[in-house]
Amino acid sequence: MLDLKFIRENTELVRQALTNRQDTAPLDEILELDRQRRERLLELEGFRHVRKEAGREGKKAKVSAEEGRHLRAKIKALEEEVRGLDEQLRALLLQVPNVPGPAVPLGTSEEDNVVVRSWGEAKSFDFKPDPHWKLGEALGIIDFEWGVKLSGSRFYVLKGLGARLQRALITFMIDLHTTEHGYQEIYPPFMVKQECMVGSGNLPKFADNLYHDEEDDLWFVPTAEVPLTNLHRDEIILPGVLPVYYVAYTACFRREKMSAGKDTRGIKRGHQFDKVEMYKFVEPESSDEELEKMVADAEDVCWRLGLPYRIKQLCTADLGFASAMSYDVEMWAPGCEEWLEVSSCSNCADFQARRANVRYRPTPESKPRFVHTLNGSGLALPRVVIAIMENYQQADGSIIIPDVLQPYVGAKVIK
Repeated sequence: MLDLKFIRENTELVRQALTNRQDTAPLDEILELDRQRRERLLELEGFRHVRKEAGREGKKAKVSAEEGRHLRAKIKALEEEVRGLDEQLRALLLQVPNVPGPAVPLGTSEEDNVVVRSWGEAKSFDFKPDPHWKLGEALGIIDFEWGVKLSGSRFYVLKGLGARLQRALITFMIDLHTTEHGYQEIYPPFMVKQECMVGSGNLPKFADNLYHDEEDDLWFVPTAEVPLTNLHRDEIILPGVLPVYYVAYTACFRREKMSAGKDTRGIKRGHQFDKVEMYKFVEPESSDEELEKMVADAEDVCWRLGLPYRIKQLCTADLGFASAMSYDVEMWAPGCEEWLEVSSCSNCADFQARRANVRYRPTPESKPRFVHTLNGSGLALPRVVIAIMENYQQADGSIIIPDVLQPYVGAKVIK
């Protein structure tokens, strides 16, 4: 959430940011409500001052009982009006996306994202590589009919070494991030309260793409970013504690309404998928540096798996709602013949911290400041499974398991 004072004092900057994002927000309505609120506050303070003066010793007689009742009623009415304006303002502010950082490239679509580096060469085959859905069915490790039978379209069942490969990847990535990259493992709930969704920036904007249990008012997480954002909600982090790094595995649940008709074949896009998520709470001065380190942590996973990848900086039009700057990590899938996004690492600055009210004290004597938050997939499944299957496939239809995963899987090949 943007600071209201920032919007008031930088209106044209925010308006231009919305244009650059190809987005909209009720800026004019916010500014008008803000004007009304400040007028009512001045009026309210005036009446409070009169009441205070009337209550001083020797001045009580100057205000009759009827005037006192009128004064109290006026103050109460103004207080209720200000509270109502506060609620309206907050609801509108929740609809305003973050302002892109100055280093974010301008663009009008994902076509304007910028490739900043890459690693590895696309593997050449002496046969035509198959897509993962053909490989998976032939090897008996992915069953699409069972998925539809159990849950409907965009669901599937992993079997045997397919299920073990996915589980091995999760364990390998958690081990790497905790033992070598400095993250603390968290196992959060997969369902959260509404205020958690608001704090992370998923509500109210993306309500249609979320799964919701109406009876208990719990929301299924679309990513572990949601519970991790809220671990320190309404807290003041003590001096010397930052930076804090967390990593978590969760299943993720999304309706995929925004991608209707896209990627309907295979396991690239489903209503339920697994993901390992990295998350950081840091001081504002270090957040840009921490973003680069997070991208490097995601890259490390790709490199150890021996899979070709590239890093793209997202342009203004492709940034996520809460992000001030983002990089995508993409792996090459030769069977699908496309780059697959396996991670998006973002610096959200103080946008989420304001929504979730997460602050810190730089020193014991300092006033609390809002932290900066960062999030990134480390990495997202099943797209890593796709990349492994398609890059490590052999002419006989078998799949070599990457060296680093073989101890976790307990096998060297899927055949």
